Amino acid sequence: MSARFTRRAVLRAGAAVAAVSLAGCGGDGGGPGGGGNGASSVTELEPGAQIELDGITAGWEGLAPSAIEGSTNPTLSLVEGETYEIGWTQGDGAQHNIAIHDESEAVVDDLQTEIVTEPGDDQWLEFEVSSEMVTYICEVHPTTMVGDIELRNG
Repeated sequence: MSARFTRRAVLRAGAAVAAVSLAGCGGDGGGPGGGGNGASSVTELEPGAQIELDGITAGWEGLAPSAIEGSTNPTLSLVEGETYEIGWTQGDGAQHNIAIHDESEAVVDDLQTEIVTEPGDDQWLEFEVSSEMVTYICEVHPTTMVGDIELRNG
């Protein structure tokens, strides 16, 4: 797979809010919507933001932008139709990947990386936000490394 993936999804007219899942390894065992550690807050991110995570089996740890720094499995509030990047640059040595899932836990538009033990340039996804997206997740650790994506209008 290439280092970055760009996918344009057809936007559903009239969709104001939807849950967006990015494949990541995290969560509180409660599945999507749990926000990881139970103390999740919604973080509004500007279009074009680069979302950098630390891949820790216990949960995705936010590194950048500063609004998510130190947060476990932060809920990401993204603008539908805008482009963002998400990836992990640090890890705990365990196998991880990152993917974006829909409400039926299927990968959206091939937005998933290979499973690796060391992150690199190939662990980034560039994507246009669509209403199908509900979580970002690590497919190896789906009960602990999972965070919600919330859609908002620009």
